[in-house]
Amino acid sequence: MILPILRWPDPILSQPCAPAVLSADLRALAGDMFETMYAAPGRGLAAPQVGRPVRLFVMDVGWKEGAPSPVVAVNPEILWFSDTRLVGPEGCLSIPGPTTMVARAEAVRMRWSDLDGVAYEELLTGLAAICAQHEYDHLDGVLTLDRLSPEARALAEAEVVA
Repeated sequence: MILPILRWPDPILSQPCAPAVLSADLRALAGDMFETMYAAPGRGLAAPQVGRPVRLFVMDVGWKEGAPSPVVAVNPEILWFSDTRLVGPEGCLSIPGPTTMVARAEAVRMRWSDLDGVAYEELLTGLAAICAQHEYDHLDGVLTLDRLSPEARALAEAEVVA
């Protein structure tokens, strides 16, 4: 089921999320989030973006290029950030309109579990690292707008599609 995506400045988007609990409801939520993300069309979607303030996100950085690589991250933790930063354009399904230039670590080491409780720990690089950091920020109540200078934020806010 395609879920409505909350839009900035909805207060749920600025709140840290509670730990996710594995359940049939969480499994259904993740499925609905994938359907919503693909329809949007995006590369990642965090649970608070659909009004569920729990530590869960989905991402698929390769699907638009015909190389699907879906990931469900339950209670993810970013354990390490590379010192090398990349500044690149980011859009957000909850902030329609502006694409902002955000500095992110080029690589991260992330630990998470899937919907069956299987634990993963991987070094993510490139677009996967950028997407994971973006979605992880959502779980902490941080938006791309929060990573901008006051001037850049004001410009981006003026571009938000009503």
